[in-house]
Amino acid sequence: MAFNILTAREAAEMIENGATVGLSGFTAPGTPKAITEAIAEKAVREHEAGRPFKINLFSGASTSDHADGALARANAYNMRAPYQNVPDLRKRINAHDCHYFDRHLSEMAQEVRYGYYGPVDYAILEVASVEPDGTLVLGCGLGNAPTYAKLAKKIFLELNEKLPAQLYGMHDVYLPDDPPYRREIPIFKASDRIGSPVLKVDPAKIVGIVKTNSYDCVKPFSAPDEVSTQIGKNVVRFLVSEYKSGRLPKEFLPLQSGVGNVANAVLYDLGESKELPNFMMYTEVIQDAVLELIQKGKCTFASTCSMTFTDQTEERLFSDMKFFHDKILMRPAEISNNPEVIRRLGVIAMNTALEADLFGSVNSTHVLGTRMMNGIGGSGDFTRNAYISIFSCPSITKGGAISNIVPMVAHPDHSEHSVDILVTDQGIADLRHKDPVERAHEIINNCAHPDYRPLLREYLELGIAGQTPHNLKACFAFHNAFNETGDMKNADYGKYL
Repeated sequence: MAFNILTAREAAEMIENGATVGLSGFTAPGTPKAITEAIAEKAVREHEAGRPFKINLFSGASTSDHADGALARANAYNMRAPYQNVPDLRKRINAHDCHYFDRHLSEMAQEVRYGYYGPVDYAILEVASVEPDGTLVLGCGLGNAPTYAKLAKKIFLELNEKLPAQLYGMHDVYLPDDPPYRREIPIFKASDRIGSPVLKVDPAKIVGIVKTNSYDCVKPFSAPDEVSTQIGKNVVRFLVSEYKSGRLPKEFLPLQSGVGNVANAVLYDLGESKELPNFMMYTEVIQDAVLELIQKGKCTFASTCSMTFTDQTEERLFSDMKFFHDKILMRPAEISNNPEVIRRLGVIAMNTALEADLFGSVNSTHVLGTRMMNGIGGSGDFTRNAYISIFSCPSITKGGAISNIVPMVAHPDHSEHSVDILVTDQGIADLRHKDPVERAHEIINNCAHPDYRPLLREYLELGIAGQTPHNLKACFAFHNAFNETGDMKNADYGKYL
């Protein structure tokens, strides 16, 4: 079957106000680049003409400026899920200009299949190749593409000529059956391949192909600073201690790592460790540091949903596909983040927090409890089901005006029941086998910045009698002090008692 070759504008003109669109990709890799920008341009034209134009957009995770940035600036969103990280969209969400549903990434595809969000009108998929029978080789991020392609009434393809043919075989496309017919997901080690290297779609649904030629434009992370470097060393120090104590098996266990500068610093330190054995990763995203670990032989295999590499690293990958081809495997988000598999494999989860409180609960989404930063992403999928769940963050930010260890988190994403280890630049708090008061002392002594330890101890003394001695009148004194004075050190419990 011959497919129509379209311009991005021609494709965008077919998408109507109120349409629900599903995108391939997971973070920037695999995310369409041209049609989404053309939809944004259409939205601007429609708004200038006095006509309404907004779409609902579902993705695998965050996207890129080509999608979330352009569409947010054009005020083209009605509804958005399950995750985002673009400042222009963040502004829309916090201003209530966009209905944003922050979902666990492992749940999004099945919720769409269950019909929770209504029908999918269009799927826009980035591909490395397409055959006349609808056989597709996807790009560098898989996300929820199989579900969106299955449910969409119509499909647009972005054929990215920058993507090499050797991507064939680096995808593991697998859709679980829906209940009550679902069976076990047969992954018993991180390198198990259980699905197809290609995505097969109904060719009759393919409206046309838009050709592109671009890397994924992932922004490079800044070089590790003193704080993130110390956090990385502390995480590795904890893992070495667990390994030497026998609480980790001699073969070690697969690792999951979140995204960002702290996560990158942890991975670099893992690569330098002589005391830990080589390991596999079972994770949702691999970054530049992982490619280096694979080259060194420290990481022997990486199961992921997306290769979130900067352009320079992506080019390095493409230039040596023969070496990397059998060492990286991309899966759909509901498989890369699947709780069943995470629990079975014994994944060690390493994620970042915005803030943590004295008893071990973590806020990973909302600044000062109200303003959405990015979203929960896959952290909950891994945290709740991990062999060991580690959260890390700097002890202070904004020059010391904010303590990231607070009396009570202003927004709870992960309760103390799901957090095993807390790490900051100050040290390591092992929260396992400790009651709430013991956890509080562990966190104050090992993770809080010295400038805030007296205030945190004072709060603990004010706690109301009970197993978890919070004081509900004074628990947000840190946040209120920052809002009122710009510095949490000015917290005054007496104002609330």
